[in-house]
Amino acid sequence: MPAAAVSQASPPSAVTYTIGELAREFDLTTRAIRFYEDCGLITPQRSGRNRVYTARDRTRLKLTLRGKRLGLTLAEVKELVDMYESPRDTQPQLKKFLVVLAAHRAQLEQQMADLDATLDEVRAHEKEARRLLAEGERRKAG
Repeated sequence: MPAAAVSQASPPSAVTYTIGELAREFDLTTRAIRFYEDCGLITPQRSGRNRVYTARDRTRLKLTLRGKRLGLTLAEVKELVDMYESPRDTQPQLKKFLVVLAAHRAQLEQQMADLDATLDEVRAHEKEARRLLAEGERRKAG
């Protein structure tokens, strides 16, 4: 057995989780967890027909959800999580993470600028509508 496979195999006494336990812990549906499995983000072992999730799977799921909260794509999350499990040199992972975060920040800043412009336009329309209403009220009263 290759060394990498040995390091990823769980000792028999290791804590394991069922799909239901992970779903409750992370407030997910079991379908969502199976989707992450289909994407290769987690790889549970099998015990008959049951999925058996290890601490490694739990950590990968936690990191996946954290990446999603940051707005990363599942492909970006998978790349970063896979790098997380690479040898101890974290420099490539951190550099890639910074690149991904910078791109995401730029996208969010653009969205914020777009929202600010839209809000300015809405405010201008509200101001004009109020002016026209006031003008109409003055004509009625006059």
